[in-house]
Amino acid sequence: MAYRDRMKKIILEARINEYAMRDVNPHVPWLADEIAETAARCREAGASIVHFHARNADGSPQHAVEVYADIIRKIRAKCDLLIHPTLGWFANDGDPAGRIACVTALARDPATKPDLAPIDTGSVNLETYDASTGAFSHADRVYVNRTDTLIHYARAFKGSGIKPQLVTWSVGFTRRALAILDAGLVSEPAYLLVNMTDGPYLTGHPGTQAGLDAHLGFVPPGRFEWTANIVGGNLLALAETALQRGGHLAPGIGDYPYRELGCPTNEEVVQRAADIVRKTGREIAFPEEARAMLGLAGPT
Repeated sequence: MAYRDRMKKIILEARINEYAMRDVNPHVPWLADEIAETAARCREAGASIVHFHARNADGSPQHAVEVYADIIRKIRAKCDLLIHPTLGWFANDGDPAGRIACVTALARDPATKPDLAPIDTGSVNLETYDASTGAFSHADRVYVNRTDTLIHYARAFKGSGIKPQLVTWSVGFTRRALAILDAGLVSEPAYLLVNMTDGPYLTGHPGTQAGLDAHLGFVPPGRFEWTANIVGGNLLALAETALQRGGHLAPGIGDYPYRELGCPTNEEVVQRAADIVRKTGREIAFPEEARAMLGLAGPT
């Protein structure tokens, strides 16, 4: 699979917490000050985007607008990273169409307006499987993203001036992302996250070269800037392959604790990703360069 533009700079998106707990890696940031400090350190390590979930003091999900606003203000007081909050997936599913209410409310104030927000372009089972025991957990858990809801998200984000990150777990998701792009609901270049899964997570393409290549056969060149992550797996082990294929990288301990590396901090994982990028002869994109590459307007 050839890749032509080897001069393009690489965007590192730090995925710093997701819904990760601290039972394996104690460095997962939960509260606003922790998230902001982590973001600033990831910026120093080479990140240009930070993706985060607001959390309570016990690590449980938090979706209040004022909590997200506080986090965003604190991040922006410390660094110039592009801001990418979550929508909340299964933790905020009382009304899937209303899942974007927090993000669109934040967008009304230039000081708290996110630069990016995710749209998962399909519905998935979110069970986990323990191969050693043959046991399933969360076997009833489904993350629902109907197409009419996705259209609603895309239109609302366009009206709010927020760039969507189209999150794709499999080829069907990617085909739907392309249809959303063809329908004019998202501006080019679209920003696509190839969301692979490993370990106990079964839903996405596996976080291997074969899993990535099977996916990328359906990503048309020139219309997307795509990045890669692995939920439940070591992205650093696949990083060089993703770069060779033309992708960017979205590392962080929110997706995987990196026990084999001694449970590092987010900035240490970002630094390792940056070292891999430079080893391949590429350069890291600064936030303002990432903004231009993704077709984002300048900061307000």
